[in-house]
Amino acid sequence: MKTHLALLRGINVSGHKMIKMDLLKKALEAIGFNNVRTYINSGNVFVDSNEDSAKVGFMIKQEIFKVFGHDVPTFMVSEADLKFALENNPFYKEGKETKQLYVCFLTEKPTPNSIQELKDQDFKGDVFEVKESFLFLKYADSAANTKLDNKIIEKKLKVSSTTRNWNTTNKLYQMFRE
Repeated sequence: MKTHLALLRGINVSGHKMIKMDLLKKALEAIGFNNVRTYINSGNVFVDSNEDSAKVGFMIKQEIFKVFGHDVPTFMVSEADLKFALENNPFYKEGKETKQLYVCFLTEKPTPNSIQELKDQDFKGDVFEVKESFLFLKYADSAANTKLDNKIIEKKLKVSSTTRNWNTTNKLYQMFRE
């Protein structure tokens, strides 16, 4: 069996698309996934399965719609993806504050033209860098007060994305290794 990580976008945010993690766990176990575990309520789900990652993601997305009635973008992220993100964040400095650091997991590598479109925007001190299919963010203030959010990222880069803060990204990598 292989361990898979699904990042669910936009659940349990500001009272929208509410899904209790214990009910999600039961629903995923009912369709045959093993060792189902979640991390915090923002949609980080580990499952064990013999299926390939794409099929696992499809099954999770379908089950969430069937059981909870929510159409939830589901991003499959590997241990190698998390390792790449942790080792390649240009804004991370050992021993420095990480509160404003975020990682966007993109469905594909954006084109140079679309990256330039995003760079042409003024984000008032918020900075980003794209490496492969990851967008690394450092907010000047906070994620709550930025214009550099998933909506603008997806519009300009023409890809789908989901974002996790630096501490969550680290914890998910640790959970893969446990």
